[in-house]
Amino acid sequence: MADPRFATTSWSLVLAAADEDSSRAREALADLCGAYWYPIYSLIRRQGHGPEEAADLTQGYMVQLLEKGYLRQISRERGKFRSFLFVSVKHFLSNERDRARTAKRGGGRVPLSLDAEAAEGRYRIEPADDLTPEKLFERRWATTVLERAMRRMHDEAVQAGEERRFEELRACVTGEEPAPAHRDVAGRLGMTEAAVGVAVHRMRRKFGQLLREEIAQTVADPADIDGEIRHLLAALGGS
Repeated sequence: MADPRFATTSWSLVLAAADEDSSRAREALADLCGAYWYPIYSLIRRQGHGPEEAADLTQGYMVQLLEKGYLRQISRERGKFRSFLFVSVKHFLSNERDRARTAKRGGGRVPLSLDAEAAEGRYRIEPADDLTPEKLFERRWATTVLERAMRRMHDEAVQAGEERRFEELRACVTGEEPAPAHRDVAGRLGMTEAAVGVAVHRMRRKFGQLLREEIAQTVADPADIDGEIRHLLAALGGS
């Protein structure tokens, strides 16, 4: 049985309220689009569209997605927001291919603020390899999920007055290279090496919790969370 608490998470709320086309569902969908628009942009860029055109198409897609009445077209079978986005963006691009495009879409409405310059800056440092549009989308989705979970942990550390410790221990949690030795971190923070090990363990556990909460926002069923984590790790590994 599905966990009733998931009716309050973003994607499950969208699916649950799609038939009513409620304002709550549109707000939830807008929040998700605001969080995950860069993977959409990278997918469109990898399809061969230039920077300005990709920014326009990304905005146009989201206008169409958020406009009144569109929610009724969302299938309840689309259990993962990630899967829904990939398929619907491809469909949108197919429909748009032969249409005239203008800078202002949806009557000039701007449903979300997109930093096109920053997006292109990120896209330019994408690996210059033969990643397919789908694989690039999956990789950017995975990094976005991880970044959002890490940002939440950073914000919590700031609120607790522990930002310095967070920054010192972050590489130990993420596995960034080169990761600092616990002995060196202990010296800088005035902690014992054993205390640093305990703090790293707690941070990893907290990060895992936040990651699961972030993924929960993008699936309709809590049973899908573990599968999404495996998919995320596979995407980052390039498999």
